[in-house]
Amino acid sequence: MARILVAEDERPINDLVCRNLALVGHEAVPCFDGDEALRLARQERFDLALLDVMMPGPTGFEVKRRMDANVPVIFVTAKDDLASRLDGLGMGADDYVVKPFEILELLARVEAVLRRTDQHQRTFEHQGVRVDLATRQAFKDGVEVALAPKEFDLLETLVVNRNLALSREQLLRLVWGYDFEGESRTVDMHVLRLRKKLGWEDVIQTVYKVGYRLSTRRRA
Repeated sequence: MARILVAEDERPINDLVCRNLALVGHEAVPCFDGDEALRLARQERFDLALLDVMMPGPTGFEVKRRMDANVPVIFVTAKDDLASRLDGLGMGADDYVVKPFEILELLARVEAVLRRTDQHQRTFEHQGVRVDLATRQAFKDGVEVALAPKEFDLLETLVVNRNLALSREQLLRLVWGYDFEGESRTVDMHVLRLRKKLGWEDVIQTVYKVGYRLSTRRRA
């Protein structure tokens, strides 16, 4: 789990980002202007900061300049011109995401930065299964489970986006890539095998008319 500062003055966007970060296991700390972002960044420990460029008070660029340089930063902004991108990346930001964005894309960017800066939890455990993302191994009750490469890719995608409903099309794009020409039935077959191998029939849930979700929540 990472502790992430979310500095965004538009409350619906802030709420959306924080809610989805929490769903996948992170602690999101919201703030709504540059002064508050700078105060929090200086007083508390964060593994990552998501900074809106255009917010009241100091801009995201200014907050980045004045905060601890060791904290990774992703700028999230409507400023999509080349000059702004170059300014943001040139001052040491780890990524630059333009609004509007798909929440899955933002989560993927967060995941990539946390891994690159070695701030990411490399293992995931749930109901007797341990997944080691660094070594690409899965264990059930301490015994390694043999997974094909694409089975592990799918498992990793479900783990990283846990508690989120992912459509078959999204899973095809995330696991098999944009140029994959197969059918969504491919996802179903791989999910079936994962459920059987890991004993996760109730963990990898079918979401009606959508796709699948790896749930860490207990059903009522």
